[in-house]
Amino acid sequence: MPVVSVSPDVKVSEPRVSKLIIFIVKILSKPYLYMLFGFAKIILRGDEFLFDSFKRALAGESRCIIAYRHPDGREPQLLTAFFLFMLKKLAAKSKIKFALNPHAIFIYGYEVARWGGWTARFFMPNLGAIPIHHTKVDSKGMARIYKSITDGPYPVAIAPEGQVSYNTDSIPRLETGSIRIGFQAASMLADAESSLPVEILPLSIHFRYDSFGKRAMEKLLVKIEKLCGFPAENTGLGFKDRLVKCRNHILEKNETIYKIKSDDSLPFEQRLENMFDAALAAAERMLGIKAEGDFFARLYKVRHLCWDRIYLPGIESFNSMTQIERSIKDLEAGEAWYISRHQELADFAWYFKSPVPAEDAALHTKIEYVQNLWDFANRTMGGAISGRINIYPKKVVIKAASPIDISGKLADYKKDRKGTLNIVVSELENAYTDCIKEVNANVPG
Repeated sequence: MPVVSVSPDVKVSEPRVSKLIIFIVKILSKPYLYMLFGFAKIILRGDEFLFDSFKRALAGESRCIIAYRHPDGREPQLLTAFFLFMLKKLAAKSKIKFALNPHAIFIYGYEVARWGGWTARFFMPNLGAIPIHHTKVDSKGMARIYKSITDGPYPVAIAPEGQVSYNTDSIPRLETGSIRIGFQAASMLADAESSLPVEILPLSIHFRYDSFGKRAMEKLLVKIEKLCGFPAENTGLGFKDRLVKCRNHILEKNETIYKIKSDDSLPFEQRLENMFDAALAAAERMLGIKAEGDFFARLYKVRHLCWDRIYLPGIESFNSMTQIERSIKDLEAGEAWYISRHQELADFAWYFKSPVPAEDAALHTKIEYVQNLWDFANRTMGGAISGRINIYPKKVVIKAASPIDISGKLADYKKDRKGTLNIVVSELENAYTDCIKEVNANVPG
């Protein structure tokens, strides 16, 4: 386990689009994408929607919010490189020209600048990316986002799932933040007597695998079995039974940690929920805070408080602290790191509800589940998303859907905010569902 010492809070420069950094990113993009995805081929589906949205936005004829799915964790890096260095060439093949070189401004949680290291703090602001706090009022961050949308010209990219969701073929949850932002931007443009429409472009990302991926999956499953003390060669079980055996073993170990009596009569999902509720409650108890709000409000609060103990916000006299003061802060930072292990487990486990894939399930479904099973073990052992093992795909499919007209619904939103929000959330979820069905029907693997 690492030794954690307190540090002054990170400083992130004001977002801007630097041509020099884009040039550097272009040089680094190929080796970086190889590191993330190997030699995967990138395939674009629904290109007419993506081309048209970018063409109108870059020409100053509309304002676009790209609502991209975030099931894997690597989508922002993939899409940044794709928009900067691939989209223009693909559009040219369809005889479409853009008024400006394509780019998108990504919104990210402020904690990314903390755990992402110097590379995140350097590259992201210089690519125009905008940080935002999840758990406290951030008027400065919101003002940047609204300005970026209303002023343009680049689309603004937001993940409506709020964070990594770990499920490609299902949509566990959608937050309303991106939609609310769209309506607020549309209202600001309307107040300024601008006729520019605001739209949300749904974007879904999918991975497809070949025999190499299948072999890598088997190796990863064997690795999980060894962690659990189950030698694969001695089990004599089928693929699904091997997954269930490991899954149940890991759950039982967590039930022991949180002093939950195992009850095999309960479905796995219920036992899992009991476990991640206990994990989050343990983190709250260690921080000395009350459980207030829904699960994710509580989760974000714990995460925020832990990071604020490791990186001290608003501390101008950090170097002038006495040794005793510094040592106390170091102890609190170390405690926060261990507290956040419970939060990391609860965070992932909330999403680990997808059914165990059958023997004849699609390869990408099996691989995703095995990767998630590893993550379940990894979080149980005190890990985080940095310890996730991703198998290289053969293909990466980017699927765009028809844009949702936000400005056209603005009048309804002003009359009935909650009802209109629910309608747009449903439209967005349906768009994602259609993307999933189309890709699964037409792209094997």
